[in-house]
Amino acid sequence: MRRYETIVIVDADVSENDRTSLVTRIKEIIPQQEGVLIKEDLWGIKKLAYEIKKKPRGYYARYDYCGMGPVVDELERFFRIDDRVLKYLTVLLDSDADVEKIQAEMAAAEAGTGAETAADQPQAPAEETSTAQDENSAVAEATESVTDTSEKE
Repeated sequence: MRRYETIVIVDADVSENDRTSLVTRIKEIIPQQEGVLIKEDLWGIKKLAYEIKKKPRGYYARYDYCGMGPVVDELERFFRIDDRVLKYLTVLLDSDADVEKIQAEMAAAEAGTGAETAADQPQAPAEETSTAQDENSAVAEATESVTDTSEKE
């Protein structure tokens, strides 16, 4: 299965009931297409960077889910049809996600064990960390040599 993230901007002028029904429908589409909803983040009403359909504000929602192509196709078809949706963007996060592992992490987080999921904590590979440290030490040495030569003069 693949892991996707979809961000949806809904018209801020829509009533709370309509917005709730829209969010509920989005959460229903994912399991209908054999997908698994991992996380739903409702960010609320925010000012848009630029007006969309002459609207200065929008209600943002982010969905993190696993599934195959039909899930994305159906969600995007729904977004195109519904006039309440101003914009949407779907991004492929992982082309080979392990759904059982993600669900186990979700269950552990819900149980309150304090285990943090790998998705919540981005970790840099060890090679990148050591390279960054090498670059920082090289910059520090170059700065010291410049300081030493200016003190000698």
